Amino acid sequence: MRARMLTFTGQNSPVHRLTGAAKLIVFILWSVSAMITYDTRCLLAMLLLSLVVFRMSRVKFSDYAFVLYVILLFFMLNQIAIFVFSPLEGTRIYGSRHDLVHLVGRYTVTAEQLFYQLNVALKYAVVIPLAILFLLTTDPGEFAASLNRIGVNYKIAYAVSLALRYIPDIQRDYEQISFSAQARGIDLSRREKLPKRVKNMISILTPLILSSIERIERISAAMELRGFGAGRRRTWFRSRPFAFADWLAVGCVCAIAAASAVITFYDGSRFYSIF
Repeated sequence: MRARMLTFTGQNSPVHRLTGAAKLIVFILWSVSAMITYDTRCLLAMLLLSLVVFRMSRVKFSDYAFVLYVILLFFMLNQIAIFVFSPLEGTRIYGSRHDLVHLVGRYTVTAEQLFYQLNVALKYAVVIPLAILFLLTTDPGEFAASLNRIGVNYKIAYAVSLALRYIPDIQRDYEQISFSAQARGIDLSRREKLPKRVKNMISILTPLILSSIERIERISAAMELRGFGAGRRRTWFRSRPFAFADWLAVGCVCAIAAASAVITFYDGSRFYSIF
C-alpha cells in the first residue's frame, strides 16, 4: 500500500501537458472505436499506438501495478466465462468450424473461438492503457472542469473530482490504521494463517469506514456552508483553453477513429475473418 494507486502524478510529459478536456475526448473516441471494431488489424495497430503513448507519459509501474493485477484477474475470469457460456460463439460469428480439441460434452476448442477471444483480449489491451493513463495524468480538478465543459452538470463533475481526490486519502488512512494495529500486535503479514489474516484486516476496515464517513460529513458541511449548488453555473480554477497540442491530439484520434470505422465496415461486417 505504500505505492499510490491511480492517483495524479505531476510530470512534464507530452501527455501530462494536454488539457483534461482533450484527454477526455481522446479517451472517449478511442474507447468507442475499440469497442465497435472486431478487426484484428485495427486492434493491433491501436494497441501499438496506445503502448507508444503510454511510454511517452513516463508513468511508473508502481503507480498502477495493483490495479493492473486486479484488471488482469477479471480479464481472465471474463475469458473463461465467454468459453463456458458460449463455447461456439466464434463459429457462429465467422460461419465456419475448425475443431482443435474436444474437451467434454458441448465444449470443443475451435480455431474460430480462439480467434474471437483473441479479439476480445485485444479490446481490453487497447482500452486499459489509455484508461489508466487518463487517471494518472489528469488532475482531478481539471478533470471536473473537462466534464463540465462537455456538458456534464457541474455538481456531478465535482462529485467525480472528489471521488478521485479521495483515493489517496483512503490509502493514507489505511496505512495509518494498519501501522497502529500492527504496533498493537495484530499481524497482517503472510506469516499468519489466511482466516486469521482476513479477520485482522476486517478489524482495520471498520475504523477506516468510520473515518471515511466522518470525512464525508465534514466535506458536505463545508460545501453547504459555502453555498455550493446555489448557482446554475460555476467557474473552474483548473480549467485551461485548448492549445495546439490538444487540437493535434484530438485531430489524430478522430482520424484514427475514422480510419478504423472505414476498415471495419468496408465489407458490411465489423468482424474480420481469417478463415
